Order: sequence, then structure tokens, then C-alpha cells
Amino acid sequence: MADTVREIERKYEADDDTQLPDLAGTGRVATVVEQGVEVLDALYYDTADQRLAADGITLRRRTGGKDAGWHLKLPVAPGVRDEVRAPLSDTPPADLTALVRSRVLDQELVPLVRLRTRRTVRLLQDAAGAPLAEVAEDTVRARRAGEAGEAGEPGEGSAEARWREIEVELIEDGGGDAELLDEIGRALAAAGVRPASSASKLARALAETGLERARPDKGRTKGSGKGAGKGAGKGAGKAGRTAGDVVLRYVREQIRVIIELDPAVRRDLPDSVHQMRVATRRLRSAFRSYTKVLDRAVTEPIGIELKWLAAELGVDRDREVLTERLRAGLAELPRTLRLGPVAARLRIWSERRRAGSRGRLLAVLDGPRYLSLLKTLHALLEAPPLRKAATRPAPEVVAQAVLKDYRRLARRMETALDTPAGQARDEALHGARKAAKRTRYAAEAARPALGRPAKKFARWTKRVQQLLGDHQDSVVARGALRELATQAQQAGEGGFTFGLLYGREEARAADRERELPGVWKKVSRRKNRAALRP
Repeated sequence: MADTVREIERKYEADDDTQLPDLAGTGRVATVVEQGVEVLDALYYDTADQRLAADGITLRRRTGGKDAGWHLKLPVAPGVRDEVRAPLSDTPPADLTALVRSRVLDQELVPLVRLRTRRTVRLLQDAAGAPLAEVAEDTVRARRAGEAGEAGEPGEGSAEARWREIEVELIEDGGGDAELLDEIGRALAAAGVRPASSASKLARALAETGLERARPDKGRTKGSGKGAGKGAGKGAGKAGRTAGDVVLRYVREQIRVIIELDPAVRRDLPDSVHQMRVATRRLRSAFRSYTKVLDRAVTEPIGIELKWLAAELGVDRDREVLTERLRAGLAELPRTLRLGPVAARLRIWSERRRAGSRGRLLAVLDGPRYLSLLKTLHALLEAPPLRKAATRPAPEVVAQAVLKDYRRLARRMETALDTPAGQARDEALHGARKAAKRTRYAAEAARPALGRPAKKFARWTKRVQQLLGDHQDSVVARGALRELATQAQQAGEGGFTFGLLYGREEARAADRERELPGVWKKVSRRKNRAALRP
């Protein structure tokens, strides 16, 4: 199984004759301990068209040093990367190639460049001898993979690059922090050391050996899965913005979120499943809301596959949400009302469901259907299926789409509020929840064109969605509590506590139903809808 190390570092470059300063006394650094010299030999892998490099990802096989093996570096934030490690083998390990599948699809990973590095390592410690950071002074030689040459010498006609690089990296779980990195950076700058011109050794090697590929601007959006759709209103109202510009910006953002979150989901990182599922729903909603902009004949089959993926992601996510809700409800009860081994019963029930759902999700991500969906999404980025209305000014087109979704929501809300309490009403409210979510996402996508009115409308619609969501969660929780009570009774444990929780969930759902008409009245005000019209 692969191990992961969080890297927080700063990179610098220096001329051959530049002398590094003595860093003792810099910030909390009391002593500098020489760690010796390492000779490292690394072969970097990518697809022929460098899909990993395009996203700042590196995959290498390295010998020498204390961490020889395969290393996959995934960007987290500027200066922060997760390095996922696996033991040495002749070919890229499956544990690592799975983490880049959403980028490379079924393309072969091949060696591109080879880096030989002579590294001098120094450990920075505080007054108590605790490690703070490590300074690596590297002399790097890079050449294209497979070129002739011995003993580090280039073959005839080969392209080789050479440079001197300094890396300052915080010790994981050590006492260093960003402030220390800043202080070390200032000390190095005073000695003539410069911030690195390239984000990584690989990026510089590709550029200086003539392998770097020109990357045309395809309108990719940057950013992580969290907060997708937030801040979309910046620059609203710019002249000349078309409906296609606005809708494709949103669509591209969601596709990038799905692709970027794939490795996080595989690694079981917190909230990754939820955020990936949200992105699939946002994308599917955009396809359904903006049919005047995007060709439905192309997007509808993709939407079916996105619905399937969201359902598969939901198996694990829904279990997480439900378990947390039941645990919270149990914790709120006085001890005198927790009769029998109810906590243990809940834990066993949840763990059994998790074991099955986690394995199923990984099988989905490794399966052919998901790979086909990824290929389709990549193709959509390359050639968006725009319709004639995509060339029209954005405000009119996107406002019509949001209002159309609102009218659909209003019909469902009217039906739900007129339905007598019971299962039929629960189902009607669940349908209204789906419509509220779609309307909210449409308004979020419209913010670059409509500005503050779309932001406000999305916020109010989200409030309706949250009320309806809490109601639906109560419906699902009551079903789980019936199951738990049945299991407890069959084991001779009694089901009193689960019955009590069931009653509380009923009361919670009734509270949401009482709140709903007032909140909906605010959302459905005529002035809110009028503000959306350009």
C-alpha cells in the first residue's frame, strides 16, 4: 500500500559560485547539522502529450537517498504537495497509476526525462534539538530519457540541462512553519539566491531539454473542488460576454472538479466524495437548464452517465451523512434513555455498510463505464456542443433559463404543500427539493452575467433546498431506525431507544414542514424574479 507525505517547501536557484549563508540564528534555527551527500537518479514518467505535467503532477522512479522508490506528487496549494510513495518496481505501480487515471485515461505512461542529482543535505534544528526544516542543495543534470551517454555525460546530439537548485522543506510533524520559511527565504535572498523560475525540477527539465509542449488555452478553469461555483459573480456584466462564455465557464469548472477530485476520492480524503458528487450534480443540472446553449442531443447521454456516477458516489456519502445524524441524535439523549448496547449496534450497522460501499466505489472508479465517462468529459472540453443561442448576449439567455427552472420549482412546491401529510407528501417534498437544487445551480451559473440578483436568488433557493433536504434526511433516518430497532429486537436487546429517536425525527420533519411556507414565500416574491430580468 502506498504511503503519503505532505511536502511544504520553497524552491530557489543559484549560480555555481553563490555561497549559501550559515542559517544558524535565522528565526528559531539554533544549529545546522550536516547530513552528508546523496546521489539521486530519477526517471520521470508521463503520457506522450504530457497530461500530468499540464496539471503540475509528477510521477518518478528514483534510486538513491533515503526514500528510493516511486513517487507521485499531487499539488495541494502553492508550495504544498502530497507525495504518494510506493516501493521500487520496474513499471509504474497500480496504486499510483490509479490516482492519475482521470488525467491520463488509457494513455500509456512512458519515461520522458532523466534527472541525476548530487544533493547536499543540512538539517535545521531549534535550541532543544528538535528538527524544523531540511535544506537540500542540489546540482541537477537532466536529459531526455533513453539518450546515449555514460557516467552522466551526454551522448552525441543529445539535449542536456544543468542547474543548481536549493530546496527548503519543513519537517513533517516538526516545529517549522511558514514564518520560518519566510525568514530563511530572506536570508537566502541576501546571499544572492533567487526564487526558482520553474515550479518543479521536471518543469525546468522539460523546458531546457526541448521537451516542453505548447499548451493552447482551452478555457480551463483553475481551482479545487471545494467552493465550486462560489465567487462566480466576479466580473459580472462585462460587455461582450455571450451565453456560451458564461455557461461553458461553469461547465468547465465542474468537469475540472471531477477530474481533480478523483485521486482524493480514491485516497478517501475527507469530504472528497461529497464534493465530487456535488460537481456531477452541478454539471448535470447545467446540461438540463441550459439546453438553449448546449446541444441536448450531446449532453443528455452524458447526463445519464453523470446521474449514474452521482448515485454510485452517494452510496458511501449517504452512509456517512446518515451515520453522523444517528450518532448525533443518540448523543443528545440522556444516558437514562439509552437502553441496551445501542451505540455498539449503530457502529456495527455503519461499518458493515461502509465495507461494502467503499469497495463498490473503488470498483466503479476502476471500471470501464467510468473511464468512458471521463473520456467523454475530456472530449467535451475540447469541442463544446454549442447551439446558436450561445452567441447571444448572456443576460437574456441565462435569465430565461433560471426563470424556467424556477417555474418548475413553483409547480412542485404548490403540489407538495397541498398534499396531505404522509408518504405521498414526503415524496412530493423530495421532488421539490430536486427542483430547488437545480434552480439554485442554474442561478449560480448565471452570476457572471446577472451579478447580485442571481447571487441573492441562489441564496434564497438554497435555503429552501436545505429545509427540504433536512426533511428528506429525516425520512431516510426513520427508515434506518426501523431497521436498527428490528435488528435489536431480534437480538433480544429491545428497541426502545431507536423508537425514541424515530419519534424525534418525526417531530423534526414536522418542524421543517411548518417553516417551509414562510421561507418559500420570501423566495417566490415577484421582485426577486423581476431582478433577474436584464
